[in-house]
Amino acid sequence: MSVNPGQPVVAVVQRIEIKKLRQGENLILGFSIGGGMDQDPGQNPFSEDKTDKGIYVTRISPGGPADVAGLMMGDKIMQVNGWDMTMVTHDQARKRLTKKKEDVVRLLVTRKSLEEAVKQSMGKKYPCYKQ
Repeated sequence: MSVNPGQPVVAVVQRIEIKKLRQGENLILGFSIGGGMDQDPGQNPFSEDKTDKGIYVTRISPGGPADVAGLMMGDKIMQVNGWDMTMVTHDQARKRLTKKKEDVVRLLVTRKSLEEAVKQSMGKKYPCYKQ
Protein backbone atom coordinates (compact mmCIF):
# COMPACT_ATOMS: atom_id res chain seq x y z
CA MET A 1 0.00 0.00 0.00
CA SER A 2 1.62 3.24 -1.07
CA VAL A 3 0.72 6.50 0.60
CA ASN A 4 0.83 9.93 -0.99
CA PRO A 5 1.11 12.79 1.52
CA GLY A 6 -2.06 14.84 1.66
CA GLN A 7 -4.11 12.18 -0.11
CA PRO A 8 -6.71 9.92 1.54
CA VAL A 9 -5.56 6.43 2.42
CA VAL A 10 -7.66 3.52 1.20
CA ALA A 11 -6.88 0.18 2.78
CA VAL A 12 -8.50 -3.23 2.87
CA VAL A 13 -8.45 -4.24 6.53
CA GLN A 14 -9.13 -7.29 8.62
CA ARG A 15 -10.15 -7.31 12.28
CA ILE A 16 -8.13 -9.61 14.52
CA GLU A 17 -8.77 -10.15 18.22
CA ILE A 18 -5.91 -11.59 20.26
CA LYS A 19 -6.49 -12.90 23.78
CA LYS A 20 -3.25 -12.43 25.69
CA LEU A 21 -1.76 -15.51 27.34
CA ARG A 22 -1.02 -15.01 31.03
CA GLN A 23 2.34 -16.36 32.27
CA GLY A 24 2.80 -15.22 35.84
CA GLU A 25 3.01 -11.42 35.74
CA ASN A 26 3.48 -11.37 31.96
CA LEU A 27 0.83 -11.14 29.25
CA ILE A 28 2.01 -12.80 26.04
CA LEU A 29 0.80 -11.75 22.58
CA GLY A 30 3.04 -14.10 20.60
CA PHE A 31 4.34 -11.70 17.97
CA SER A 32 7.01 -9.07 17.36
CA ILE A 33 6.80 -5.78 15.50
CA GLY A 34 9.09 -3.64 13.40
CA GLY A 35 8.85 -0.17 11.97
CA GLY A 36 7.67 3.15 13.32
CA MET A 37 8.17 6.85 12.64
CA ASP A 38 11.60 6.76 14.31
CA GLN A 39 12.89 3.76 12.33
CA ASP A 40 14.59 3.51 8.92
CA PRO A 41 11.82 2.41 6.51
CA GLY A 42 14.44 1.17 4.04
CA GLN A 43 15.16 -1.69 6.44
CA ASN A 44 11.55 -2.95 6.39
CA PRO A 45 11.41 -6.17 4.33
CA PHE A 46 7.59 -6.17 4.23
CA SER A 47 7.02 -2.75 2.67
CA GLU A 48 7.17 -2.22 -1.09
CA ASP A 49 7.24 1.54 -0.51
CA LYS A 50 10.58 2.15 1.21
CA THR A 51 9.27 5.41 2.69
CA ASP A 52 6.50 3.59 4.65
CA LYS A 53 7.10 4.03 8.38
CA GLY A 54 4.16 1.86 9.46
CA ILE A 55 4.18 -0.85 12.11
CA TYR A 56 4.55 -4.37 10.69
CA VAL A 57 4.41 -7.85 12.22
CA THR A 58 7.92 -9.28 11.90
CA ARG A 59 7.59 -12.56 13.81
CA ILE A 60 4.81 -14.90 14.93
CA SER A 61 5.29 -17.51 17.66
CA PRO A 62 3.87 -20.79 16.31
CA GLY A 63 0.81 -21.82 18.34
CA GLY A 64 0.86 -18.54 20.30
CA PRO A 65 -2.11 -16.21 20.80
CA ALA A 66 -1.41 -14.16 17.64
CA ASP A 67 -0.99 -17.29 15.51
CA VAL A 68 -4.26 -18.76 16.83
CA ALA A 69 -6.05 -15.44 16.13
CA GLY A 70 -4.87 -15.41 12.50
CA LEU A 71 -2.26 -12.65 12.56
CA MET A 72 0.37 -13.14 9.85
CA MET A 73 3.97 -12.11 9.40
CA GLY A 74 4.05 -9.01 7.20
CA ASP A 75 0.65 -7.70 8.37
CA LYS A 76 0.62 -3.91 8.74
CA ILE A 77 -1.04 -2.81 11.98
CA MET A 78 -3.40 0.10 11.32
CA GLN A 79 -5.15 0.26 14.73
CA VAL A 80 -4.82 -1.21 18.22
CA ASN A 81 -7.99 -1.10 20.33
CA GLY A 82 -9.24 1.84 18.27
CA TRP A 83 -5.97 3.81 18.43
CA ASP A 84 -4.41 4.90 15.14
CA MET A 85 -1.05 3.22 14.59
CA THR A 86 -0.11 4.79 11.25
CA MET A 87 1.98 7.64 12.70
CA VAL A 88 3.60 6.25 15.87
CA THR A 89 7.14 5.51 16.98
CA HIS A 90 8.24 1.94 17.55
CA ASP A 91 8.16 2.45 21.33
CA GLN A 92 4.65 4.00 21.24
CA ALA A 93 3.41 0.98 19.28
CA ARG A 94 5.04 -1.46 21.70
CA LYS A 95 3.50 0.30 24.72
CA ARG A 96 0.05 0.37 23.10
CA LEU A 97 0.22 -3.38 22.42
CA THR A 98 1.54 -4.44 25.81
CA LYS A 99 -0.75 -2.56 28.22
CA LYS A 100 -1.02 -4.70 31.35
CA LYS A 101 -4.67 -3.80 32.00
CA GLU A 102 -5.82 -5.18 28.62
CA ASP A 103 -6.32 -8.94 28.32
CA VAL A 104 -7.55 -8.60 24.74
CA VAL A 105 -5.99 -6.69 21.86
CA ARG A 106 -8.21 -5.79 18.91
CA LEU A 107 -6.25 -5.05 15.77
CA LEU A 108 -7.10 -3.68 12.36
CA VAL A 109 -4.49 -4.97 9.94
CA THR A 110 -3.96 -4.85 6.23
CA ARG A 111 -2.06 -7.43 4.26
CA LYS A 112 -0.99 -7.70 0.68
CA SER A 113 -3.12 -10.82 0.01
CA LEU A 114 -6.28 -8.95 1.11
CA GLU A 115 -5.54 -6.04 -1.20
CA GLU A 116 -4.79 -8.39 -4.12
CA ALA A 117 -8.03 -10.33 -3.58
CA VAL A 118 -10.08 -7.11 -3.68
CA LYS A 119 -8.27 -5.85 -6.78
CA GLN A 120 -8.93 -9.17 -8.54
CA SER A 121 -12.62 -9.22 -7.60
CA MET A 122 -13.04 -5.56 -8.62
CA GLY A 123 -11.41 -6.30 -11.96
CA LYS A 124 -13.90 -9.12 -12.60
CA LYS A 125 -16.95 -7.03 -11.69
CA TYR A 126 -15.69 -3.84 -13.26
CA PRO A 127 -13.27 -4.56 -16.14
CA CYS A 128 -12.36 -0.87 -16.35
CA TYR A 129 -11.18 -0.84 -12.67
CA LYS A 130 -7.45 -0.22 -12.51
CA GLN A 131 -5.17 1.05 -9.85
